[in-house]
Amino acid sequence: MSAAREYKLDGEYQWPRPPVGGWTADDLDRLPNLPPHTELIDGSLVFMSPQTRFHSRTIHFLVSELTRQAPEHLEAIGEMTVKLDSRNRPEPDVLVVPVDADTGLQQTWFKPEDVLLAVEVVSVESVDRDREVKPRKYARAGVQHFWRVELSDGQPVVYVFELDPATRAYSPIGTFRKELKVDLPFPVEIDLTALDRRR
Repeated sequence: MSAAREYKLDGEYQWPRPPVGGWTADDLDRLPNLPPHTELIDGSLVFMSPQTRFHSRTIHFLVSELTRQAPEHLEAIGEMTVKLDSRNRPEPDVLVVPVDADTGLQQTWFKPEDVLLAVEVVSVESVDRDREVKPRKYARAGVQHFWRVELSDGQPVVYVFELDPATRAYSPIGTFRKELKVDLPFPVEIDLTALDRRR
């Protein structure tokens, strides 16, 4: 079944029109009727395509595994935005943040200094953003660890990066197939072949 969806908009519908200078990070909480998972990149709204099964399953799998293995002062959470600055509020697919970064049930975003790990699961429509644009912005904002997950030959492949504080850019740490085993931001061992198994 295709992930495509038919949108039926009546003649009264008005697409959001950006103000001079573009939208701001705070506008995401005020604009009515935005589609789920709308991001702000360089002052422009980015609408997400419907998720594939791989994308959705990978997010839930990683949130579950990271939650299970994280120390008590950290938590994994899916699909929350990060307010990098006034013109950028992307939504990583998975985040690891301190438990005390929780500001309540109405919270819609995290500060970049609270994000220990940002994970992007690459979709066909998000390849450039997930490989180039968003990692560069996360690194400049000081997010220490970044993982990119891609589908290859029916299996997830995880590309792991760590921030180089001197250059404010990510350095590759490793590429993981079948098993993900890293020491930072905390010791993690994940059987990637289990992604497609029903529990």
